[in-house]
Amino acid sequence: MLETFHAALARADGQPDTAMAALCQLAQSAVGAKLFTVTTVDQKEGVARRLYSSMPDAYPVSGTKPLVDDDWSRHVIGQGKIFVGNSAGDLAAVFSDNELIESLGCQSVINVPIVVDGEILGTINCLDVAGHYTPERVAAAEILKLPGAACLMLHRMATRGEN
Repeated sequence: MLETFHAALARADGQPDTAMAALCQLAQSAVGAKLFTVTTVDQKEGVARRLYSSMPDAYPVSGTKPLVDDDWSRHVIGQGKIFVGNSAGDLAAVFSDNELIESLGCQSVINVPIVVDGEILGTINCLDVAGHYTPERVAAAEILKLPGAACLMLHRMATRGEN
């Protein structure tokens, strides 16, 4: 699994989308994901931005949304801990777009924070059917952290100076 990601990262030519597509394949193999997204977090600006989506029609890569001070953000962004929700109720409790998520056949989520040098760079977000993210799959999600860090750092390198 990792060999394919490493090969994509090596040939990315500074294009984070190539590496993120390979990260998506890795996540689908390692933990499963009907819907896979990568989101960057800018705590100074107080915004999150979707950088990659396996379903761009439903979840496009665009714009920013404000970071909200809630239980989810304190857990994932503040403490750098993985969040798991395995039911429609779990999703409704933390995501305002839970109806859209459910319409895509997803009722479970795992959000994996990517932390480098004490800073949350973003999250890897995998969504699937209800009850999908078992303790074994949550443990397997650890394999996504280093490739996720590489993708988010590649994104930073590619966008440096665009402001």
